[in-house]
Amino acid sequence: MPSSAAPSETGRRRRLPIGRNPHDAEILRLAVPAFGALVAEPLFLLADSAIVGRLGTTPLGGLGVASQALTTLVGIAIFLAYGTTAAVARQLGAGNQAAAIRQGIDGLWLAAIIGLLVLAVCWPLAPLIVRAFGGTPAVTGQATIYLRISLLGAPSMLLVLAGTGVLRGLQDTRTPLTVAVAANVVNVILNAVLVLGLRWGIAGSAWGTALAQTGAAVCYLIIVARGARRAGVTITPDAGGLRAAAGAGASLVVRTLALQAVLVVVTAIAARQGNAAIAAHQIAFRIWILLAFALDAIAIAAQAITGKCLGAGDVPGARAATNRMIGWGVVYGVVFGGLLALAAPVLPGLFAVAPDVRRLLVPVLLVAALEQPIAGVVFVLDGVLIGAGDQDYLALAGLAAAALFAVAAAVVVTQHAGLLALWLAFTIWMLARFGTLALRASGSRWLVTGAVRT
Repeated sequence: MPSSAAPSETGRRRRLPIGRNPHDAEILRLAVPAFGALVAEPLFLLADSAIVGRLGTTPLGGLGVASQALTTLVGIAIFLAYGTTAAVARQLGAGNQAAAIRQGIDGLWLAAIIGLLVLAVCWPLAPLIVRAFGGTPAVTGQATIYLRISLLGAPSMLLVLAGTGVLRGLQDTRTPLTVAVAANVVNVILNAVLVLGLRWGIAGSAWGTALAQTGAAVCYLIIVARGARRAGVTITPDAGGLRAAAGAGASLVVRTLALQAVLVVVTAIAARQGNAAIAAHQIAFRIWILLAFALDAIAIAAQAITGKCLGAGDVPGARAATNRMIGWGVVYGVVFGGLLALAAPVLPGLFAVAPDVRRLLVPVLLVAALEQPIAGVVFVLDGVLIGAGDQDYLALAGLAAAALFAVAAAVVVTQHAGLLALWLAFTIWMLARFGTLALRASGSRWLVTGAVRT
């Protein structure tokens, strides 16, 4: 991506239709493998559920509770991937290959430290954590077994996040795809052998997950160590680098907590509306999440491309790439929304839902369909600003959007409105995110150039 592109040339690029823009090849090169890596884990987790489901309803319920707890704990540390991607991409754009790898090594050390802290704190608290989900004593017992064993793999899980961020920052999304697929295939095989073959029960599934994650972490450590050796970079920890990585991550944690809080509250309100409401919500939300993964692949490309452009001092290139990715987000959002709207009447039949669930589900799916073009822009701009290292603004914007959602959700609860109203409140949250992110992107304060954002 040339740093000397003239404004007139950039303007001509922006007017080119989809498929003829010079940025398209780079976006697709990064986004397509990123999409594969994003959907690999949830698809293979379905296989885990199928294996554990053979043990009966109680172990399957325990797997669901423990998996949600573990996902939440690890999800809060997603900044290890996002922050590392941005920092590494900036150094790469500035032509500092060695410094880029050094940033990645700092991210890996931070991941290892946080992972050990998560293990030390959460392992003894595992019974309390799973009990907070309100399951039956039998389900809680199974969940505790799974969570305690899988927590042994928590440092590896966080190393995988950081390792993924390093390679994305180096503009490589194919290797994370390969590692993700390989790790999850191994996970399924281990689950089948340990659960069904050796009859270890839910503990076998947990050991399979922990071992597969450890294998993936070792792969990333080997890849980064080889890169460090070629660049002449030491792999020992650097105190200053660790402090910088932790400081950048703090704002991303706030942003992630604000996002997670909204998703948890939506589910909690739906659960209190009755069995039909929570059933319809879960189906709609799973579909929404699947589409979000697809759109988020462009956001990952945005992180890598934006960081690289700004590291190289290429503001016109960052603008042009951002506009192009917004266009991709809108197009795919419209396509996904249209497909979902067309499929809404038949989807309830695929899930074999009861008539009362169907009546609630179809209108909610139509609302979710209308959200997709908005979501396409939101996810892209989120990735752009993460790539720019604009985490402080993202934290404030996340809190503001969550506060607006809280008002809308309070109206839903106090007025005893139904599931459709709840999803409209959810849409208000998406619109708030759209407004705050678009406002920032339209200005220039996020366009800070250089190898390090100051």
